[in-house]
Amino acid sequence: MLDYNLTAQTIHQGNDASRNEVSGNGTVGANVGPWRLRADWQGRVEGREQSHQKMEWSRFYAYRALPAIQSRLMLGENYLYSDLFDSFRFTGAALNSDDSQLPPNLRGYAPEVVGVAKTNAKVIISQQGRVLYEALVAAGPFRIQDLNDAVTGSLDVRIEEQDGSVTTFKVESASIPYLTRPGTVRYKVAAGRPSDLHEGGQGNTFGTGEFSWGISNGWSLYGGGIIDNHYNALSMGVGRDLLAFGAVSFDATRARATLQDKNYSGASYRLSYSKTFEEYDSQVTFAGYRFSEKNFLSMSEYLDASRFGGPIGGSKSLYTATFNKQFRDAGLSVYLNYSNQSYWDRPDSERWNLSIARYFSAGNIKNMSLSMNLFRNQERDQRSGVQNNTTGMYLSVSLPLGRSGTLTTSVNRTQNQNRYTGRFSDRLDARNSYQLTASDSSVSGYFSHTGAQADLDISASMQEDDYTSLGISARGGGTLTAHGGALHRTSSMGGTRLLVDTAGVPDVPVRGYGVSTRSNTFGKAVISDVSSYYRTAASIDLENLPSNVEATQSVTQLTLTEGAIGYRSLDVISGHKAMAVLRLADGEYPPFGATVKNQKMQDTGIVNEDGSVYLSGIKPGETMNVSWGGQQRCTLTLPTQLPADGLATALNLPCHKTVPDDLSAPESLMGQGAKMEKQAS
Repeated sequence: MLDYNLTAQTIHQGNDASRNEVSGNGTVGANVGPWRLRADWQGRVEGREQSHQKMEWSRFYAYRALPAIQSRLMLGENYLYSDLFDSFRFTGAALNSDDSQLPPNLRGYAPEVVGVAKTNAKVIISQQGRVLYEALVAAGPFRIQDLNDAVTGSLDVRIEEQDGSVTTFKVESASIPYLTRPGTVRYKVAAGRPSDLHEGGQGNTFGTGEFSWGISNGWSLYGGGIIDNHYNALSMGVGRDLLAFGAVSFDATRARATLQDKNYSGASYRLSYSKTFEEYDSQVTFAGYRFSEKNFLSMSEYLDASRFGGPIGGSKSLYTATFNKQFRDAGLSVYLNYSNQSYWDRPDSERWNLSIARYFSAGNIKNMSLSMNLFRNQERDQRSGVQNNTTGMYLSVSLPLGRSGTLTTSVNRTQNQNRYTGRFSDRLDARNSYQLTASDSSVSGYFSHTGAQADLDISASMQEDDYTSLGISARGGGTLTAHGGALHRTSSMGGTRLLVDTAGVPDVPVRGYGVSTRSNTFGKAVISDVSSYYRTAASIDLENLPSNVEATQSVTQLTLTEGAIGYRSLDVISGHKAMAVLRLADGEYPPFGATVKNQKMQDTGIVNEDGSVYLSGIKPGETMNVSWGGQQRCTLTLPTQLPADGLATALNLPCHKTVPDDLSAPESLMGQGAKMEKQAS
């Protein structure tokens, strides 16, 4: 497999300077039996006065499922995915309980990234230099929710506007309270050597392990430790299901480290809470607080201090919260995301985003909306060390226009500057949508296409006396197996997918859960929106079948492990359709109920009275077989030249016997049975 996410941009400044850039990331992989072999790549090519190129492999790894112990084994370069300790990159081995077996309300949640783009922008989400997500977004608020739920720790978000400005901030991902089913033990163990993305190995060999034990219906006990030659940490905690009041967990971690012949010891305490208030139509997705003593060092802080030196002690306290609330009677929805990180040795970082939307009608105009986004980012740029404070507001009014369009007027105030815009967005069909934006000094457009081979996003902008820009983003992949292969859309880099064989018939629409894709010239299509360890259905989109194609089997189901490439074939008949009259050599008709099959042994018709049959899959010059009484009786040959009237009239087709006369008398099937019964008596 080869999955990719590519973005190309060209920006021409008003002073005749230009900047061209191509960036991307993806996964190359192969499956060998139960093993999944993967390599992640990322690259960037910039062209200004001096060209700059950078291409690197962010990690090489292999993993497989161990169904006997409901676990997942991974070897190679990896990131520590822990519910207790900070994430860091290492080379080694990890054995984890497969959390996909847990019920949904006890799984970790995927972190969300929300923000507001001033122009058509590129959003890059990375962790310790490894790009996790990259995409073009249209001007206005954006909300990214399709990150992998295995991501833990601090995420770096970079918004590159087309006017050249850049906004950076951090998002602290977290997991819901640590709970486990009663009587079940979940565990994670790993060992190896810490490694840097660019410089390879660093630090000493380490080992880590953690567990969670479901003591009863309400209580879970969990803990773990991590150790190397100069660092060790031990954590213990307890989780409680509060039933109607949600779920809560508390844990404490004690760490000791030796740096430059000095010993450091400290503790860190964490409290987590999650609750869905169905009766109030609201949800606390995550709320947490963590406090760390000054001499407490996480493993990642210890590694940074060992490598770069500098002041000891980083994080002091961290508050995070994500809250949703629906006021359905009032047509109002509220979303709040808040994070506050304080440090012992540098200024605090704070980020919050409040979104309020109100849906209403005014006179004859229905389904109008009024929305307001308030946001604040207070972050220190790691590259320059400058403290960036950004506060803004985005206010918009939207009303329906046309069959499916929406007209929006908005004001965006950021850094004491106001930007007034008008925006029209519409969906052409299930695959294509666009957005046109205009302000007092700029115009821009954004187009999104969901294709069979890739998803495409195109953006263009022009700022008066400043710049013009054009960007395109493509996300897709290619998969090749012993049964064939195809290009396709990609929902998860290197993830689970299903190869569907449509019996060699091209242009057949097949689908999983999303928009359908069509089989290629060889009759192969790959569906990428497949969930691991869930019963998955793949089907033929009967409403969009070509007129000369008929599906005799339209649905298939299967369950795939993580990273698997499944294979299923669906019975499809291709060719013209027409009425025909079949006659035997003696002028009689094949009996009522006789079946007609093509060379692939697919049923193409059932004979009615007087030899009439509605045939499908008609191809010039091909032969079909007619059977009754459990045997093949005769063969018909389709004409090499089909009638000019487009098969509007019935075809007269002779059927030549393939068995002796005494076995092919042209009685009906019921008549044959009566004759045999008479002879027996």
